[in-house]
Amino acid sequence: MPSLTLDALVAYVQSGGISFPTDTLAAVAALPRQGQRLYKLKQRPPEKPLILMAATADELWSYTVGQPAERRQWADVVAAHWPGPLTLVLPASDRLPAAMNPLQTGTIGIRIPNHPVARRVLALTGPLATTSTNRSGEPALNEPPEIAAAFPEVGLLETAAIDQILAQADNASANTQPRQASGIASTVAQWTDNDWQIIRQGTIHL
Repeated sequence: MPSLTLDALVAYVQSGGISFPTDTLAAVAALPRQGQRLYKLKQRPPEKPLILMAATADELWSYTVGQPAERRQWADVVAAHWPGPLTLVLPASDRLPAAMNPLQTGTIGIRIPNHPVARRVLALTGPLATTSTNRSGEPALNEPPEIAAAFPEVGLLETAAIDQILAQADNASANTQPRQASGIASTVAQWTDNDWQIIRQGTIHL
């Protein structure tokens, strides 16, 4: 598939998967209710739930459920580490589409990536079901040419669109966000018995 303009990529997510860079690994994404596209695309086993990414935390909280005291603790962690390479696994509300977690474990993984391109795309699409861009069990792909070769049906942003978003981000803030994927998957922390259980250790330590 030819690389797409930003508007075309946002429109394409209605009918297919898209890929965009993040601060960790490149993501492949679909609408939450169409998460089955990603399982088929990646040949992903159903016991691995997808992660819901968004541009802001406010877009994610309605997919979770918890007591006020718990939510305050979650918000403290979010304030300290988002946007960034931290995925929180929290109790899921009934808003979570079954397509994102086929085994219905009652949890949802949520994250705000620290990358201007990812956040611009997500601001326009709304929250998306995401995972790394690779076949299940194979190394993650991060470069657009290799992603296009492995997943020709996936929509990718054209270079000019990426450059424009990065330039706009530079102009908006003196504190630039990461431009390259770290190559290290996010830390995954699950809320269990009023504390965090680290499921996968990345660069963030709680």
